[in-house]
Amino acid sequence: MSTIVLVSVIVMGSLGLLLGLVIGFFAKIFKVETDSRVDLVAELLPGANCGGCGKAGCADFAKSVVSGENPPGKCPVSSAEQINAIAMALGIDAGGGFKKRAVVRCGGDIHQVARKINYNGVLDCASASLIAGGPKGCRYGCIGMGSCAAVCPFGAIELVNNLALVHPEICVGCGKCVSACPRGVIQLVPIESTVHVYCNSPEKGPEKRKNCKVSCLGCRKCEKTAPEKFKVEGFLAHVQYDAPVLPTEEDVEAVKCPTGALLTAARHKEIETNDPEFSVNE
Repeated sequence: MSTIVLVSVIVMGSLGLLLGLVIGFFAKIFKVETDSRVDLVAELLPGANCGGCGKAGCADFAKSVVSGENPPGKCPVSSAEQINAIAMALGIDAGGGFKKRAVVRCGGDIHQVARKINYNGVLDCASASLIAGGPKGCRYGCIGMGSCAAVCPFGAIELVNNLALVHPEICVGCGKCVSACPRGVIQLVPIESTVHVYCNSPEKGPEKRKNCKVSCLGCRKCEKTAPEKFKVEGFLAHVQYDAPVLPTEEDVEAVKCPTGALLTAARHKEIETNDPEFSVNE
């Protein structure tokens, strides 16, 4: 019996040694050399893995920076200090990143929009939109189930009166909320922009007013007042975010939008927080 045990031990030991040598041989042949600079850049990045740079995560973005595909400044989350540190470590240009912030182009909260159905399903915008287009009467506005808030890695979006509200001081412009919105209501805009048209419906004015008290009528008052800052396409006004001079609070006051669809971000937040039943006609 002892002889059998001894032979078994010798055989198993020999096989283990042989397999170890084989694995070591192939590991050496197929070894992938790693660039220490990639690890360095990854350590200097915020580690948010938000995907705002267009890559799968910070590690993937670090590789693209080292390869020269992207400049450090393309990371929307990194601070100026972090970007400069990466540029200095690699001896490359920081590359000015074009910082953006998200804005929900809708003012139709639960008090402003006609309710169509009582929805008691899954709290997800895509799911709700499949049930008769969601609970709200407008087919183009914010559904208000918070899918955008759920995917935001920075907590920059909250639901107020069944309307998604972006906190610009927290938002880094990663764009995850844009992808999560099934209606394309959310847009990334320059961080310097403070005035927005809080409406996304292309329908004619009378049709919009049936469903929402604060919809854009397409009256062209904004375009006539400041044509270089506003443009009306069909029955919906848009801010010219690529204009040399962006609209200001003074422009909003000059336009006097008849429904209140044109507002500063600060005024919009104030209304939703303190006066959700706001109406310029009351």
